[in-house]
Amino acid sequence: MAVHHNNILANNHFRKDWQRRVKVWFDQPGAKKSRRNARVAKAAKLGAKPLKSLRPAVRCPTLKYNTKLREGKGFTLDELKAAGIGRHEARSIGIPVDHRRRNRSEESLKLNVQRIKAYKDRVVVIPASTKKNKGNKPDIKSLDITRDTAAAFPIPAGIVAEKPRAITAEEKEGNAFRVLREARATHRNAGAKAAREKKKEEEAAAAKK
Repeated sequence: MAVHHNNILANNHFRKDWQRRVKVWFDQPGAKKSRRNARVAKAAKLGAKPLKSLRPAVRCPTLKYNTKLREGKGFTLDELKAAGIGRHEARSIGIPVDHRRRNRSEESLKLNVQRIKAYKDRVVVIPASTKKNKGNKPDIKSLDITRDTAAAFPIPAGIVAEKPRAITAEEKEGNAFRVLREARATHRNAGAKAAREKKKEEEAAAAKK
């Protein structure tokens, strides 16, 4: 590139010993193996306990992604109440609780309640070793144990795509924009309409007196 105008000459720093400042990741294969060994050791330490807690199905935020379902942090108090389980009991059997999240729709409430009930039906609680229940422990080997909670209780699809079909005559005649505008107008004017009807009733009652 040619030099233009009466500017200072470029002072390129080519003696900065870049080898001391560069970072390389030659230990990536070894780190991968270390992480895998750590996961195996953790799984062995947990025994028959699930490797991952049960998570609720929640909607992704924003209008662009709200058709998708993903794993949430924990179940709401309303979902636990509908499933018939307390918050302390839920935490003790691997069901996380999120007291900040709220249920904004009946569909999400029912979906997560079904997940809790399905989990409760399959969960096996092994009591701690005490003098009372010393010989009452179930045989773990004889049970059908699934430690992968995410695979046993997958997150369902957000929406089910409709198969292609022919448009009916009723759908061709219908005007979706008109229906939406009328519903919007009805909702906006509901308060004023109720006030007018109440005023008429009061005037009619006053006239009878």
